[in-house]
Amino acid sequence: MGNTYSFYEKKIDSKTVFTGKLINVREDTVELVNGNHAGREIVEHPGGVTILAVDKDKKAYMVRQYRYAVSGELIEAPAGKMEPGESPIQSAMRELSEETGLEAEQWIYFGMTYPSPGFSTETLHLFLALDLTERQQHPDEDEFLKLEKIGFDELIDMAKSGAIPDGKTINILFMAEKYFKDHDLFM
Repeated sequence: MGNTYSFYEKKIDSKTVFTGKLINVREDTVELVNGNHAGREIVEHPGGVTILAVDKDKKAYMVRQYRYAVSGELIEAPAGKMEPGESPIQSAMRELSEETGLEAEQWIYFGMTYPSPGFSTETLHLFLALDLTERQQHPDEDEFLKLEKIGFDELIDMAKSGAIPDGKTINILFMAEKYFKDHDLFM
């Protein structure tokens, strides 16, 4: 019932067609497992982090912001791109501080995910932040967001109903839900 070959695509040629501030785009020609050639358009992205910050009352700190690419406001877990030379945890701490003004004593790493592996190199590192201390929010100068505290169970319901369509937020919510159950937190 299966193929006896392994899956692969071998790069034959590559050219950068766009160089931007956040992303680069390249066009590759690849050789497929059957020997045929195909084109691939690849978005090169530096990677990022997503953080779910949950307080002792099981409220999560979310950000509401306008997303131009989808022409609307979204409620999302705090997130951002990694800066050159930053480790994922350094990036997570910086982004959480900038977007929410929070610092966390406890960090749980859920691993990384590929948001769009069909065309992008982007990886997102997912963190749960606990034992929070509130400080001053200081978003980037081109970042306009509203901080909202929402009950964790309500967020799970919103994700299940489609009220939260952001993939990274859905991913981290369900990972945190499992973590809370496995560790008897907030039960």
